[in-house]
Amino acid sequence: MEPKSMEQGTQRETHILCFCFPAQGHINPILQFSKRLASKGLKVTPVSTCSSTVSSKFIQTQTTSINIEIISDDEPDEGQSRTANLDFFEAYKIFVSQSLSEFINKQLSSEYPPKFIIYDSIIPWILDIARGFGMDGAPFFTQPWAVNSIYYHFLQGKFKIPLEEPIVSLPSMPPLKLNDLPSFFDAADAYPTSLNMLVNQFSNVEKLNWLFCNTFDELEDEVI
Repeated sequence: MEPKSMEQGTQRETHILCFCFPAQGHINPILQFSKRLASKGLKVTPVSTCSSTVSSKFIQTQTTSINIEIISDDEPDEGQSRTANLDFFEAYKIFVSQSLSEFINKQLSSEYPPKFIIYDSIIPWILDIARGFGMDGAPFFTQPWAVNSIYYHFLQGKFKIPLEEPIVSLPSMPPLKLNDLPSFFDAADAYPTSLNMLVNQFSNVEKLNWLFCNTFDELEDEVI
C-alpha cells in the first residue's frame, strides 16, 4: 500500500488551474474536464470571473467535488471608468490580467503551488501571464476540432472573406461553401470583434507545448 500512497501524494502535489471564460457554453466543458483531471488524483482549481451573475450561479451549481475560485474582471466603482471607451474584451483583458496575477501569486505561496494553467482558448494572453510566473499553460478549445481548423486556416491566410471562390478547400475536410462555415464569416461586418477573437485563438500556437480540445478523436481523427 505504501507505493500507491506515495504515488497519490505526488499527484496531489500537482496543482492545476483551469480558467473558464464566463459564458455557459465555455464554462461547462472546462468544468467537466476539471472533474476528469481531479478524478485522476490531481489537485484542480477551476477559476472564473464574477461579472456575469448567470455564469457565477451556473458554476456554483455544477460542481461539488472541486472548489471553484471566482476572481474579479471589473474595476471598483470609483467615479469615471478607466475603460469607458474600450470594448468588453479589451477591458476584460486589463482587469483579468491583474486579478489573475494576484491570484496566482497568492497560490504560489500555498501548500500546493500551481504548476500549470489550462485556459479557455479565446483568451490566449493568459499563456503570457502563466509563463511570467514560471508556469506553463495550454488552451482548452470548447468547440469541435473541425470548427477550430477553419479558424486556424483563416488565420493562416488559406481563404479570405468575402470568399474569392464559391468553395473553400482545407486539409482533411470536405469542400465547404459559405453556409458551411461558422456564421461569423457570413456576418463579419456585423460581428468583427467576435470573429477576430475566435480567429486569434491560434495567434500564439507556435509557442504552445500542449493543446486540449473538447471533441471525439475517433470522429475527427483526420482533422486533428
